Amino acid sequence: MLVFEFKAYGKKQQFDAVNEAIRTVHFIRNKALRFWMENENVDKYALNKYSAVLAKEWTFCDDLNSMARQSSSERAWSAISRFYDNCKKKVPGKKGFPQFQKDNRSVEYKTTGWRLADDRKSITFTDKQGIGKLKLKGTRDLHSYQRSQIKRVRLVRRADGYYVQFCIQVNRSEKTEVTGNAIGLDVGIKEFYTDSNGVAIENPRFLRKGERRLKKSQRRVSKRVKGSQNRKKARAILGKRHLKISRQRKDFAVKLARCVIQSNDCVAYEDLRSKNMVKNHSLAKSINDASWYMFRIWLEYFGKVFGRITMAVPANGTSQECSSCGTIVKKSLSTRTHACRCGCVLDRDWNAAKNILSRGLSTTGHVGTWILDPNACGELTATDVEVILHRQVDSANQESPRL
Repeated sequence: MLVFEFKAYGKKQQFDAVNEAIRTVHFIRNKALRFWMENENVDKYALNKYSAVLAKEWTFCDDLNSMARQSSSERAWSAISRFYDNCKKKVPGKKGFPQFQKDNRSVEYKTTGWRLADDRKSITFTDKQGIGKLKLKGTRDLHSYQRSQIKRVRLVRRADGYYVQFCIQVNRSEKTEVTGNAIGLDVGIKEFYTDSNGVAIENPRFLRKGERRLKKSQRRVSKRVKGSQNRKKARAILGKRHLKISRQRKDFAVKLARCVIQSNDCVAYEDLRSKNMVKNHSLAKSINDASWYMFRIWLEYFGKVFGRITMAVPANGTSQECSSCGTIVKKSLSTRTHACRCGCVLDRDWNAAKNILSRGLSTTGHVGTWILDPNACGELTATDVEVILHRQVDSANQESPRL
């Protein structure tokens, strides 16, 4: 699934209609959640039917396209199903009970309620909301895809305007030459990551660099009278500052992840839980600013696109273990150099990256079968990208031992 985004241009009345549609989605989503709380045996299809009931009760709900109403109820069901999954998996701590939405910034249409122009430069929304025709500007080309391939259309409100997103159903895959390289990545705060070859990428620290402007914009908002136009203008400026930082993070993560995947056939990285790590209030801002999770998402995505192997390995002990002899060398966070009795002296992160690569390669197992009898026939097996590794090697005779 590809998502193409275009900036939308129109009149003020049209964007007022977009805001009304967004409020309607907000209303339907919370109503669907309330319906699930007050009734038993409510599933996804029952919530879709309830969206039709709301259209009969409320006129403004009837103005929204029927499939857009279903998408709104599906948003509530996504929160409910996530709660059910956490309960079944017995996730420790809070299970994420669905909460009522306080703010909404988008409305999603499915295959009806909109019409794309032949030149792909404008889109017309045909429901009763009165949005009408919006001009589209962007760098993506929609001419390469059929109208039937567009499964979803979203109207998104951001600090700098309104955007139209097209969700296109297509299997993206690209072929590149085999490099023969394998790499391990150890992410950090000082350097964004250090690989197993000793190469360190500088942490851009976008939030730290833009923090001065953010504080200035925040002070302007706090000084304005609540409900005044000047406060709205100040909030808009503050929102644009935050939006710029988020876009810088995404751009950095996308470009770096693509470069890493294209340069290596196998990439091993730490299986970190950022949600738990930010509980350390001394490092929470720096950890969130680094956006390790976003980088991991794009690594796995490009790994699937380019047919590369990506492996998340346990991170515990990678900094303490010696990459040369395997001895545990205890060290605090302030100790940045790994020094072992065997004579191995490395940067702490470089040593961890080597251990991550070693653990990643060890989980791939042995391709083939172990011949206990010379007369027995062996059966070769293949490993698939983005599949759980311990389930990949499977033989009808006997599973291969780990070497």
